[in-house]
Amino acid sequence: MKKDLLSIADLGVEDIRLLISDAIDMKAQGWVSSLNDKTLAIMFEKPSLRTRVSFELAMRQLGGQTVYLSPAEVGLGERESAADVARVLSRYVDAMAVRTFSHQTLEALASYASVPVINALSDREHPCQALADLLTVCEKKGDLSGLTLAYVGDGNNVARSLMLAVSLSGMNFRIATPPAYAVDDETFNLAQNTALGTGAEIFCTDDPRQAVTDADIVYTDVWTSMGQEAEAEARRQAFSGYQVDAELLSLAREDAILMHPLPAHHGEEVAEGILDSPASVVFDQAENRLHLQKALLAAMLGGLEIPLAGYR
Repeated sequence: MKKDLLSIADLGVEDIRLLISDAIDMKAQGWVSSLNDKTLAIMFEKPSLRTRVSFELAMRQLGGQTVYLSPAEVGLGERESAADVARVLSRYVDAMAVRTFSHQTLEALASYASVPVINALSDREHPCQALADLLTVCEKKGDLSGLTLAYVGDGNNVARSLMLAVSLSGMNFRIATPPAYAVDDETFNLAQNTALGTGAEIFCTDDPRQAVTDADIVYTDVWTSMGQEAEAEARRQAFSGYQVDAELLSLAREDAILMHPLPAHHGEEVAEGILDSPASVVFDQAENRLHLQKALLAAMLGGLEIPLAGYR
């Protein structure tokens, strides 16, 4: 049976809990040899710092190996079809981590691959980032249930994954976006249905102050993602009132933490210097990509005695 993670929606409440618990244990353990006979193909159409390094080191720290495939070497959809790439790599490796412009490419790879395919970022979602974010919040705040995370900015792939992950965790999710850049109805409805079972509350607004007031976590991301460079000026104008600065952050709880998945555009979505403030945990987030992905890879590739419920 295939074991793919293309969306946070592929996970359940217990999967989220176990992943965070296992990641905490693995962070304390350091290097182990649970995947010493496994190989992960890392196939990226987009540049990467945290995602590539964290996946490569995750496999190494679990005793496994990686093979990095650049856009020029593969040429997904141009030099070779996704179907052919998936079937060939399935003969060589034990899993694929794929960073792509189009979520449809991921779906095509997963439909033809006989090994797990992991979404390492697509235009639709960034599930590994959201899972690492929950790990970071858990470390800083303890029990997730009842906390409120306020997201300010673009309703992009990170926002979608966060909305779904937070609703599964029992946290409350508030999001402030310009109306034209809101999270799509499909993602919102899915998260809302999940929230009914976990006790979470989801609130959408176009007012950053309303979203941030009394929040436990304040989260933002870039206004212009890779592939949207032609829209940069229009986006700067649309998001001009959505910068997270000291004044906006002061509306959150006194012990609130500030999160950003990086890379950041200092002076745009975040005020200059605010990511160096005591509230900022952005580099803990970056580190936790490694530990969460170790837990994910171990669960998907048999490196845990008790696999995640969603991957049995």
